[in-house]
Amino acid sequence: MPTTEVRACIDACHACATVCLSDAIQHCLAMGGKHTEPAHFKLMLDCVDICRTAASFMARGSDHHAHICRECAEICRACAESCEALGDMRECVDACRKCADSCDRMAG
Repeated sequence: MPTTEVRACIDACHACATVCLSDAIQHCLAMGGKHTEPAHFKLMLDCVDICRTAASFMARGSDHHAHICRECAEICRACAESCEALGDMRECVDACRKCADSCDRMAG
C-alpha cells in the first residue's frame, strides 16, 4: 500500500492530468491563437502524459518512480509557466504547481 504522502502525490498527478487535458481540449482549442500554438499545446499534452505515468509508477511501487517524478515536476512547472503567461488558465497553473511540489518530494 502506498504511504499517505505517495497517495497524495498520485492524487495530485491525477488531478493535474485531468485539468490539463480538459483545459487543452475545452479551453485552448476554443480560444485558438496563442492557446493552440504548438509549443504550448504540446507542453500541455506532455504534462498530461507524464502525470499519468508518474501516478502509475507510484501506484505500483516502481523502483523508478523517483526519476519519473523528477521529470514530472519539471514538465509541470514548465506547463504552469506557459499557462500563466496566457493569463486565463488559473486552474491549470495551480494544479501543475501542486503536482510539481508533490513530485519534488517524491523525487527527493
